Amino acid sequence: MREGAHKAVSTVQRTFDDDAERVFCLSMQRTGTTSVGKFFRDFGYAWAGWPADEKNDWSAAWYRGDFEAILSSADFRAANAFEDSPWFVPDFYKVLFHRFPRARFVLFTRAPDAWFGSMLRHSGGSVIGRTRIHCKVYRRELEYLELVQAGVIDEAIENELYSPKTMKIADRGEHYKAIYRLHNLEVQDFFRVHRPEALHVGALEDPGKWRKLGAFLGIDVPDGYESHENRSS
Repeated sequence: MREGAHKAVSTVQRTFDDDAERVFCLSMQRTGTTSVGKFFRDFGYAWAGWPADEKNDWSAAWYRGDFEAILSSADFRAANAFEDSPWFVPDFYKVLFHRFPRARFVLFTRAPDAWFGSMLRHSGGSVIGRTRIHCKVYRRELEYLELVQAGVIDEAIENELYSPKTMKIADRGEHYKAIYRLHNLEVQDFFRVHRPEALHVGALEDPGKWRKLGAFLGIDVPDGYESHENRSS
């Protein structure tokens, strides 16, 4: 069992240096990331997920290229297991791979049609989160910037987390599914070339996924264990 993994969650906050063992979930949003976060907590990891991103605005720091603002922050240093944003954003896993030599990585995938359907249900067909960052992640930057230049959208409103969005995803299904597939393949190809043993790939639909993840991380997952949060209706 690796550093920081134990059955009972410690109440003493630690600080992890660059040489500590960490695990990063690189799965895109709506691919079971919240359930992965619950798995981390259930098995004693010091976890950071969406609440830490929202508190620290890590995604905005990634967007402006200020990676050190993320990696030196107190909430990052207090955790050794990470899921949700900004870990799945384009190419950030390469920064993490080189910065943290003992880190391991997890990628869950699901059928692209099911993934896009979950995206639609989550946001009612609108872009998710801050539009500028969303468009960078999903390769719609040109469209976004042209709309800004034309005065079609109000940047201040569009880039509030929970504001109504002008830009939609409902009619761009093939584009989004292609980006989703590309992310999954790019991640797998990178680790295939550089360090295959550092990446675990699992299928969200696989009923044995948690035991397989546990085996990768050196955790004995009991029979019948289940972690499933944020299930779409």
